[in-house]
Amino acid sequence: MPSKKPTLCLSQDPAADALLANDPLALLIGMVLDQQVPLEWAFHGPYELTQRLGKPLDVGELAAMDEDALVAVFCDRPALHRYPAAMARRIHELCRIVLDSYYGDAASIWTTAADGDELFKRIKALPGFGEMKAKIFVALLAKQFGVTPAGWEKVAGEFGKRNTYLSVADIVDTASLNKVRDAKAQKKAAAKAAKAAAAAATTTE
Repeated sequence: MPSKKPTLCLSQDPAADALLANDPLALLIGMVLDQQVPLEWAFHGPYELTQRLGKPLDVGELAAMDEDALVAVFCDRPALHRYPAAMARRIHELCRIVLDSYYGDAASIWTTAADGDELFKRIKALPGFGEMKAKIFVALLAKQFGVTPAGWEKVAGEFGKRNTYLSVADIVDTASLNKVRDAKAQKKAAAKAAKAAAAAATTTE
C-alpha cells in the first residue's frame, strides 16, 4: 500500500514531530495520548518517553516491561499525561497487541489492511481508540501518509473530507492547528448551547 513520510506539525516541536513521522509506534502512542490534554502535549509524549527511557521506542521491550515500571515512568514529574497511570497501562496493552498480532510491526496495521473497512476495524480494536478516534486516524493516515485503501473515505466520514479543519488529520502547520482548535471550540460551544436549550425546554413543559 502506498505511503509517504510527511513533515508533521502535531506537537509543534521539530524533533518530536520527526519521531511521529518516522516511527509508526510513536504515532500510535501519540494518538492514544490525545485525550483530555492539549494535542501538542499528547503528541510530544512519545518523544518525551524516549528521553525518559534513554533509547528509541521498542515495541518488544515496552510489551515486556513491568507495567508498574512503565507507570512510574509516566508518573515521574512532570507527568507525561493528565492521567499518566491509566495511559501507561493503555500503552503497555497497545504494545502487547502490536507484538502479538502484528509481529511487532506497528505500521503493518495499516500497510496490510485489505480495505478501509478492515483498516478501521483494526484501529478501533486497539486500546484507546473509540469510533471517532479511529475515523480520525484513518483520515490522518490517508491525508498525510498516503495510506488510501479502497473505501477509506467512507469509514473516515467527515474527517476524511478535503479542505476541512476538523481534526489532527488536517494539521500541517501552526495556522491549521489554530483552525482545528477553533473548529473544536465552536463544536463544543454548539453542543453546550444545544444541551442548555434542551434543559430549558424541559423545565418549561
